[in-house]
Amino acid sequence: MTALLYLLGVVLFVLAILVSIGLHELGHMIPAKKFGGKVTQYFIGFGPTVWSKQVGETEYGVKAVPLGGYVKIVGMLPPGAEQLGETTVDAEGNTVTRVRKSNTGMFTQLISDARAAEWELVRHEDEDRLFYKMASWKKIVVMAGGPSVNILIAFLIFLGIFSTYGQRSVEPDAGAPVIDSVSTCVIPYEDGVRECRASDPPSPAYEAGLRPGDTVTSFNGVTVTGWDQLRSLIRDNAGGEAVIGYERDGQLRTGTTSTTVQARPTSDTDVTLTQVGFLGVTPTSHLEVVRGGPLFTLQEMGGMAKDTVVALATLPVKVWDVALAVVGVQERAADSPISIVGGGRIAGEVTSAESFPIAEKSVFLLSLIAGFNFFIGVFNFVPLLPLDGGHIASAAWEWIRRGWARLRRRPDPGYVDAAKLLPVAYVVASALLVMGVVLIVADLVVPMELGLQ
Repeated sequence: MTALLYLLGVVLFVLAILVSIGLHELGHMIPAKKFGGKVTQYFIGFGPTVWSKQVGETEYGVKAVPLGGYVKIVGMLPPGAEQLGETTVDAEGNTVTRVRKSNTGMFTQLISDARAAEWELVRHEDEDRLFYKMASWKKIVVMAGGPSVNILIAFLIFLGIFSTYGQRSVEPDAGAPVIDSVSTCVIPYEDGVRECRASDPPSPAYEAGLRPGDTVTSFNGVTVTGWDQLRSLIRDNAGGEAVIGYERDGQLRTGTTSTTVQARPTSDTDVTLTQVGFLGVTPTSHLEVVRGGPLFTLQEMGGMAKDTVVALATLPVKVWDVALAVVGVQERAADSPISIVGGGRIAGEVTSAESFPIAEKSVFLLSLIAGFNFFIGVFNFVPLLPLDGGHIASAAWEWIRRGWARLRRRPDPGYVDAAKLLPVAYVVASALLVMGVVLIVADLVVPMELGLQ
């Protein structure tokens, strides 16, 4: 049964991501067609075609590798000013415009080849339907449609969770912290939940004589009034001496130890690991449930957006650390990024966990799917080709440049040639491919474990 539940979790997650990819591409295709553009292909996946069907001028299908999708909009790249168009007739008698290739310089050749491949699909009757000829704002709408759909999916899922199940958190009880549990040893945070081993050093709290039920009253002479204050004092103490005042059975006592330094999450909302002081106690706490509607959901997603931007800024470094973990140089960090393979494994682990209630399983899986969609949406807005944000940035610059020219009563500067940024696109695409492969391999070789039973 456990194996079947694990498989069910993986399948549900993968299907949800495939549906999200399909909706993402619809977010591009529908406005493109609405604005008169010609869409020749709509595919989920990459590689060899598994199935396809021609409907009108568009071929719909599924490819073998379910790691993305695409729509082919004719005329994404304009012809270069230095190149001459050639008009020929194909075997079916259709007029076809070809772009003559240049052969000077590696990057020039790459750009020229891309233009030529693009214009192989252009027929005479398509001249007024080319993407690059659309109004700038229409191009922005078409390219923003895909990632916007992912963010909308995330919003709807989070809205459903926050308005029914609620945002749940375990909050420490008010007042001077009462100790709920004491770690008998120091276990690295990356190891998750496990039993103490003979090689694990005793925790400072255990050495100081602290036990469950004790009330901490002071730390290094500072009167303690709440858990947040005590945690800050412990973290800031690093590896220094700690004199802890506490009350047990109505009697005041004192314990002396030295806090140890350990890599711990920066805060409850920021999982970035930071070297801080560690004592080894947890306070008594209670479950706090907060429910909210659209505004609450938008507020929560605003915080997610900030965290996602920070994660994107550090993504290359974190992927490098993951690569080091793959070759055994270091342990994989608990806050390291994961691929769709890792997401599937986590979904399977949660679904098959016997001690995890069904309601929590459902919420976790929905949150995982929403989180992937949100990340995909924000990531695609990064203003670099070949991401959607690169096309949006080109169209926005074209809009600004043309508007500025009109204000100054200058001639129309024409279309922004996104093809000139193709060398950048190739570098970015190569980097994304390498990072994707590293994460997939890592999720197979050194997977993230939740430690659920």
